[in-house]
Amino acid sequence: MNAATPDPSETEALLAALRLQLDWGMDEALAEAPLDRLAAPPPRRAAPEQVSSAAPAPGAALAPRAARRAAAPSLPPGAPPPQPVLAAAGLAAAAHSLEALREAMREVPTPLRDTATNLVFGDGNPDSGLMFIGEAPGGDEDRLGRPFVGVSGQLLDRMLASIGLDRAAEEPARAFYITNILPWRPPGNRTPTDAEIAQFLPLVLRHIALVRPRHVVMLGGVSAKALLRAKEGITRLRGRWHDLALDGAGGAGTLPALPTLHPAYLLRNPAAKREAWSDLLLLRRTLDGDSPPSRK
Repeated sequence: MNAATPDPSETEALLAALRLQLDWGMDEALAEAPLDRLAAPPPRRAAPEQVSSAAPAPGAALAPRAARRAAAPSLPPGAPPPQPVLAAAGLAAAAHSLEALREAMREVPTPLRDTATNLVFGDGNPDSGLMFIGEAPGGDEDRLGRPFVGVSGQLLDRMLASIGLDRAAEEPARAFYITNILPWRPPGNRTPTDAEIAQFLPLVLRHIALVRPRHVVMLGGVSAKALLRAKEGITRLRGRWHDLALDGAGGAGTLPALPTLHPAYLLRNPAAKREAWSDLLLLRRTLDGDSPPSRK
């Protein structure tokens, strides 16, 4: 075969590798030029001629790491929130409508805005009295600018349809409203960081206060732990109603909030659908008034 003619099998293998990377969410370059990891490593530099004869003190190799830890101490209890959180709280307090809140989210200074395509705000009927809150947009949501429209969102729609709920329903009693903790997609669909969650939490609480739902459902551990200020995982939090405090977000008092498993988790762990179905039945009974939310 001519050396200038590409091998069809190699071309197909490269295309398959690219498709796999896109399926994994690897759609962004982190360097200006590709890195050849098969190339020989560069030659080592010659050791300096003069080396101090003094032996290093015990633990000296750990000094840089310890210095980095000391340079960025964790906030003590009761410490004021960092400036990005205060700025986001100010933008949230100044938003008196959902449209104003959408624009406020666009103004939040965050690197996520530079890597995402669209701001993902909310979808469904805000007058339904039922609000779902997930984690962060994925690739499909980022392209379309709507939450939960990908594979996991389609599973969620089917699950909620089984208990008579439809985000596109005209009747508020059958509809729901849905959003996320983060309005911007994290690169590669990674899990949001604690700093990102803390920055957008005031806007999420303001979002809840403006929608004024009667019940809130939190999809996944990221959403549940952030909104409930809880340390337990989703498997310990789910299955019962909790109090969601809105004080300081333009609302007052608490709302009944139900944590449940994220539909993306159910796609990876189909056996957990039994627990998710139990949560949906609890939600349905509560909406029907047959089971008042007993909260913790």
